[in-house]
Amino acid sequence: MALGFGALGRALSHRDARLFFVASVVSWTGLWVHRIAVTWLAWQMTGSAFWVGMVAFCDLAPAVVFSPFAGAIADRVDRVRLTMVSQMAIAAQAATVGLLLAAGELTIGLLLVLEVCSGIAASFAQPARQSLMPALVPRADLPAAVACNSLCFNVARFIGPAMAGPMIAWGGVVPAVAFNCLAYLMATFTMPLLRVPPAERRGHAPEASVLADTVAGFRYAGRHPGIGPLLIFAAVANLLVRGVQEILPPYVDRLFSRGPDGLAMLTAAIGIGALISGLWVANRGRLTGVTRLAVGAIAAQAVFTVAFVTSPWFPLALACAVLMGASTSMHGISAQTLVQSAADPAMRGRVLSLWGLIVRACPATGALALGAAGEAFGLKGPTIVAMCLALLVVGWGITRMPVMVRELEGAAPARRRGQE
Repeated sequence: MALGFGALGRALSHRDARLFFVASVVSWTGLWVHRIAVTWLAWQMTGSAFWVGMVAFCDLAPAVVFSPFAGAIADRVDRVRLTMVSQMAIAAQAATVGLLLAAGELTIGLLLVLEVCSGIAASFAQPARQSLMPALVPRADLPAAVACNSLCFNVARFIGPAMAGPMIAWGGVVPAVAFNCLAYLMATFTMPLLRVPPAERRGHAPEASVLADTVAGFRYAGRHPGIGPLLIFAAVANLLVRGVQEILPPYVDRLFSRGPDGLAMLTAAIGIGALISGLWVANRGRLTGVTRLAVGAIAAQAVFTVAFVTSPWFPLALACAVLMGASTSMHGISAQTLVQSAADPAMRGRVLSLWGLIVRACPATGALALGAAGEAFGLKGPTIVAMCLALLVVGWGITRMPVMVRELEGAAPARRRGQE
């Protein structure tokens, strides 16, 4: 299918959407530069795949504890203000890392603590910011807007590593984390420029405790015949297949004997693949067939990851990385589009917080497990085992697909729209 810009063009024709997505690209570029910088720093400090995995775990794992509560809070407070406060906290964390490192006072323990702080702030920023998206475009353009949002993440995933490699090689880690600080400050200061209707700034007036609202969000997602199975599938799949991309430095060093240049090339290759497939998925502009893409992309990612770790030649590994990125993007955009489109507006923040939990905590846990297993058994064997288990999960997803297709693409969304 030739790429056009019909669906994306409709989403980007709205002034607030353009402002939102530009700020997203900037902040997420800073995020990717920061991630590469701190994982490389951890590798330099320790030479241990376990500690590199621990850094990724400390950044992403706080979502397990905080994301469900953050979603409940995002459904009852001013989402614009919550986004601004949480993004300012991320900027402050990056500044602290840079200052401590420049002063020679940063240890691996302090780095882990600071990454936990960043992970907590990100757990609040994600549902608050993403819940604003339906206020930026008409409902008919929401699938394209959701896809465009994920596409922005993958554009940043390409730009960030391309900047990080030369930045780290030239000035070390300090300029990289300083860039992340500036990027999040810019994203924060654009938030008041968004013209968000008062009804969309806040999900609902508080009717119960935050804990009760959090439990209600879990109950809603678990009982939804489409959202529940999709989230379970995505959680287990991301646990198994995403760990490799979270701890690339050990793979770069041990499998291919490369330094920061190789890390930047591999991460950029993943971003290129993500960008290409993201453009294709975003330009589909419709829900039909999206469930099949979400499930099938995990199978493709597992196969390409096995090819990556068994590749004897670095250029072939780069090609595999492109395909890994393409399948990762396809799954992420497809699943998030389905969740965003099917969720009840009053539950949107809580459902999106569960999605944020999955895409942050599950890869982090997988990265930690792979890092620990890599120290004991080498990197290739544990990675191949994880990918084989992922293919079994795909088999389960295929058995649930008819129900998910009906509930997420057809009757259920139509009934919900009819009630609004």
